[in-house]
Amino acid sequence: MLVGMLAGLVTGLFHTKCGIPAILAGILTQLALYSINLRIMGWGTTAGTQSTLAVSVDKFDLLVSSRYVRELSLRNPILLLLVIAAVVVGLLYWFFGTESGCGRRATGANRNMARAQGINTEKNAVIGLMISNGIVALAGALIAQYQGSSTVDMGRGAIVIGLAAVIIGEVILGHRARNFATKLASCILGAI
Repeated sequence: MLVGMLAGLVTGLFHTKCGIPAILAGILTQLALYSINLRIMGWGTTAGTQSTLAVSVDKFDLLVSSRYVRELSLRNPILLLLVIAAVVVGLLYWFFGTESGCGRRATGANRNMARAQGINTEKNAVIGLMISNGIVALAGALIAQYQGSSTVDMGRGAIVIGLAAVIIGEVILGHRARNFATKLASCILGAI
């Protein structure tokens, strides 16, 4: 998660300090991380790098594994994933209710108005990218553990899936989503 937040910092600095549009800054960071991911995945192997890496349940103490998904026990990963999702939503709800979080929400809603109110929009954009990339890194780590393997290409197309989850959640709960907590919950429901 911390390395994901560091990637968000790089993206945010590309965007705010270098003046690169946000989407292009994200693409540049993703391209730079491609070779870093290959190097990390090959760490400790004789080949140096490899494009896929197996995650053995026997060698590592994994939080979630698809090996136990059919069991009706506490080892079933779905229970832990529900708890993790609830904790992340709870933390986001708490954070975005603070003064600092409200500034970030205002920056995302209307950057010009937030700047007119004296909010440091550049700092808020960078921190927002750091938070979102940290959550993406957590999700990537959990999915790699769940699948039992990872590839350097497994994040491709995830943005489309994420957008679809938000859209589906808004369609299902859009007319009922009156507050921020309900909007966060609708994203989780849309993903399911």
